Amino acid sequence: MRRIANIFCLVLAFITLAAISGVTPFSKTKETKKTPPKKVEKKSFSEREVISVKILSQTKVRELLFAPEKGTYMVVADGKNLISIDAQNALKLTIINDSIELKSVSRKLGKFSFVKLISFEEEKSFRVKSVDPDRKSRFFNDNLSISIENGLLRLINESKLDNYIAGVSEAEAGSRSTVEFYKVQAILARTYALGHIGKHQAEGFNLCDQTHCQAFFGRTSETDILQAVVATRGKVVVDEDMNLIDAAFHSNSGGQTANSEDVWGRPMSYLRSIKDTFSLKMPNAKWQRKMSTQDWLSYLKIKHKYPIEDSSARWAATHFKQDTRKANLEYYGIKVPLKNVRADLQLKSTFFSLETVGDSVLFVGRGFGHGIGMCQEGAMRMTRLGYSYKDIVSFYYQNVHLIDIKELNFFRE
Repeated sequence: MRRIANIFCLVLAFITLAAISGVTPFSKTKETKKTPPKKVEKKSFSEREVISVKILSQTKVRELLFAPEKGTYMVVADGKNLISIDAQNALKLTIINDSIELKSVSRKLGKFSFVKLISFEEEKSFRVKSVDPDRKSRFFNDNLSISIENGLLRLINESKLDNYIAGVSEAEAGSRSTVEFYKVQAILARTYALGHIGKHQAEGFNLCDQTHCQAFFGRTSETDILQAVVATRGKVVVDEDMNLIDAAFHSNSGGQTANSEDVWGRPMSYLRSIKDTFSLKMPNAKWQRKMSTQDWLSYLKIKHKYPIEDSSARWAATHFKQDTRKANLEYYGIKVPLKNVRADLQLKSTFFSLETVGDSVLFVGRGFGHGIGMCQEGAMRMTRLGYSYKDIVSFYYQNVHLIDIKELNFFRE
């Protein structure tokens, strides 16, 4: 199958002329999973897509407080409308045996198996606080479903796509960057979310709130992030075959990004290693770690069957150099995958060289994260130098297209 047929090019050109944003091939400009998760994509998407996200997924919630922040919420339990509550009210949900006991401020509402908290207003948000165990309150947009899973409360935030994207952008990138950078982060978060919308389908929701999917701690009130999400509404990144890309990113590349196959074992045409001078002189560009030479050699022998009895092999293992990124530490056919070394020793990156210091080895490292795709700190610097979000995406991802969801649906159909 040819990558881009002539008819595809003609249609693409037509849409480019017809659409405001267009489908524009980017021109070249001046972190923890071992393999990329399998995508389960729908045939078509909408800008108003609702994403079901499992929230507080790392907290074993047995008792919870729910309070509307904006809007009036209907309490629906086991299919029955019970009461409506607003910002002046709260609801307590407690695990009692195999049921959820509901209490309002004034009375007990009963015990149920499944609870939905729904508002039909355009602007709606709520606060949840885990009481058992005691945790700080978190704030979310839109609606919430609550059920029992393994004796605990399971919370599913049913969020409008861009409300979710705004929350992810803050969780993944912090709140002290530029609007232009947040545009890139929002586009990548949207691309990832839609590309992996079926990741937890078998469990009854779309995505979780951890880095297994994308970090998500709830709604954001950061003006720059909200502005960036609105400015890029509906925009996603696709490869040459019009498939949503694996929108990988990391904190700092250390001056060079990684090929996808060096970390995930699978080559992807758009995730190619590039020189990245924008990441240099940024906070996470360099790091060091010291380890006893004996511990290092023992690790290599036990974990990777490395021949440490051979003096030449020992020298190679303690004087390893990476001027450019490598996938392995090699010695006459023996390969030690650096991605495994990073995981086992909890190093900041695989981009390191080794020096001997007395009876220790010194890891002299560059970068932070797996190194694939966009370097966040490099992208932040690019925006401060005047580069646009389109420039950034085309710099870190090769041979991709920025496209609107509606246009993506057209090609799929």
